[in-house]
Amino acid sequence: MIKDMKDIVSLCKRRGFIFPASDIYGGINGFWDYGPLGTELKNNIRDLWWKAMVLTPPVGPDGQPVQIVGLDSAIIQNPKCWEASGHIGGFNDPMVDCKETKKRYRADHLVAYVISHYMDDDQPELKLIPVFEQNTPEEEILKKFKKLGLGASTENYKVIPFMDIENYHYTNPDNDHGMLHLEEGKSILRLRKDKLVGPDVKIPDTLTEPKQFNLMFHTFVGANATEDDKAYLRPETCAGIFLNFKNIIDTARVKVPFGIAQIGKAFRNEVTPRNFIFRSREFEQMELEWFCEKEDAPQWFEFWVDQRKKWWESIGMDLSKFHFLDVEKADLAHYSDRTIDFEYQFPFAYPDYDELEGIAHRGNFDLTQHQEFSGQKLEYMDPSDNTKRYLPDVIEPSCGLTRAVLGVLSEAYTVDESRPSGVYLNFHPSVAPKKAAILPLTAKEEHVPIATKLYMDLREEFAIDLDVKQNIGKRYARQDEIGTPYCFTVDNQTLEDQTVTVRDRNTMTQERVNMDQVASYLRENLKPAKVMAKKEG
Repeated sequence: MIKDMKDIVSLCKRRGFIFPASDIYGGINGFWDYGPLGTELKNNIRDLWWKAMVLTPPVGPDGQPVQIVGLDSAIIQNPKCWEASGHIGGFNDPMVDCKETKKRYRADHLVAYVISHYMDDDQPELKLIPVFEQNTPEEEILKKFKKLGLGASTENYKVIPFMDIENYHYTNPDNDHGMLHLEEGKSILRLRKDKLVGPDVKIPDTLTEPKQFNLMFHTFVGANATEDDKAYLRPETCAGIFLNFKNIIDTARVKVPFGIAQIGKAFRNEVTPRNFIFRSREFEQMELEWFCEKEDAPQWFEFWVDQRKKWWESIGMDLSKFHFLDVEKADLAHYSDRTIDFEYQFPFAYPDYDELEGIAHRGNFDLTQHQEFSGQKLEYMDPSDNTKRYLPDVIEPSCGLTRAVLGVLSEAYTVDESRPSGVYLNFHPSVAPKKAAILPLTAKEEHVPIATKLYMDLREEFAIDLDVKQNIGKRYARQDEIGTPYCFTVDNQTLEDQTVTVRDRNTMTQERVNMDQVASYLRENLKPAKVMAKKEG
C-alpha cells in the first residue's frame, strides 16, 4: 500500500512527535519542533549512530577496530573558513519569485508542461504553460489543467525542466507538424515566458527570471554590528572537523587512517523548504570524516559504503527501498572523486527516491584549502617515517539526522484497518521512543499500585510508559500509534497469581508472564538478533 505523507505528518502532530515551530503564531516556514516522542526517537537514532561510529567502531579490513574520535565544534566559525570552503562565493541556488503570491521557488525544482507539437506551422498559438514543483501529485496537475482549459490529460505535453525552457524550440523538419525538442538553429517558435503559469496562480507572467541566492544565514558578532563583524551559521558540520584536524592529531593519539565524527545542527536558508522535515532551514547532521592515504582511499570508500548499509538495516530500514546512486562524473562536486548517494523511497517521492545519505571521496581538497587560507601547516607526519608528510584524503559518510527521523517514521508507518487505531508504527525496538508500556486494566485502587511498582522496577533499564487513563482499547491504540513494541497489562488475574498480559505490537497476540520475568522478557525480545529473527520469520 502506498503511504500518504499527509497521514504521517498528521500522526506526528497528533501523537507528539513533531510540531511546526512557533505553532501558536502560525509557524515559520522551514523550522520544526520535536515533541516528547520525536525527541526520544531522534535521540535514539543519534545515539545508535554515535555508538556505531565512536563508542564501538567497526572492525576494519585488517581485523582490528578502526580508530574514530568525536568532536563538537562551534556553530559559528571565523568567516574566513567559509571563504576557504567556497560557501561564501559558490553556495547558491537559483530562485524564482512569483510576483502575485510573493512565494519563492527553487528554479531547478520546477518543471513546465509544454504541448509537444502543433499542426499549424504558420502562426501556431502557444498555449499557456503550467509550471509545477517536482513531485506534485498527478491529481493536482490535472486539476490545474482543467482550470486553465488545457483539457483533462497531459498526454500531448512534454515535461521539461524550468531552467532549460529557453533551449527548447518548435521545429519543422520534414513535415507539417511543429515538434518540440532541443535541436537548435531551426526555431520557428521560441517558448514565450509570458505564457508561463506559476505553481500557485491561475494567470500567466507572474514568475521572475531565475537569480542566484546564497543559502547561508548570516549574523553579526559583538556589539558594533558592522559588515566587518559579519559571521555565518554553519551550513554543514564537516568544516569544524577539518579546522580541528591538527588539534586532534596533536592531542588524541590517533594516526592515519582514522576518523573524526560529529553530530550537530546546521542551517541553510533554503529557497523552498518542503516535504515536512526533509528539506528545512534548521536541521541536524551526522558526519564522519575518514582520513586515509590516497592509495588506500578506494578500499576505504567501499568499506564505508558497506558499513553504512549494515547500519541502516540494523535500525529497521528496508534496503530494498533504497537506491544506491553512483553519481556520474559530470554531476560530481568539484572536489569529489566519487560519490554514492543512499536514496530512500520516501512517500513524497514514490515511486522515485530522494537522498538520505551521501558517501563522498573528497580527496584532500578541504585540508588544502584551509592550509592555504589560514597559513597554518596541516600536513600529517607519519610517526613511523619522519620524512613522510602529506595531507590525507578524506572519505565522508554524511547523513541528515532529521532526514533519518523522517526515513524511520516513513518505514515504520503501517496501515492496518483490522485494529482500532487503523495504523501502527512498526519501529525497530532500538529506535522506538518507548520500549514497553505498563497498563493497569482499570483505574481501580488494586491495579494502579501494582502497575506503578512494575514501572518503577523497569524504568532504570528501559524507556517505559505508564499509561493509566482511558479504556484499555484506546490505550492499546495509542501505544500502537507511537510504536511501543510491548504492552504489559495488570488485571484481576495479576492479583491472584502475579502474572501480567503481554501484548505484541505487530501481531497483537497476547500471553501471560510472571511479573518478576518482565525485565528478562524485554531483554530477550529486544535483542537485535531476536528482532531480526522475528522479522525474517
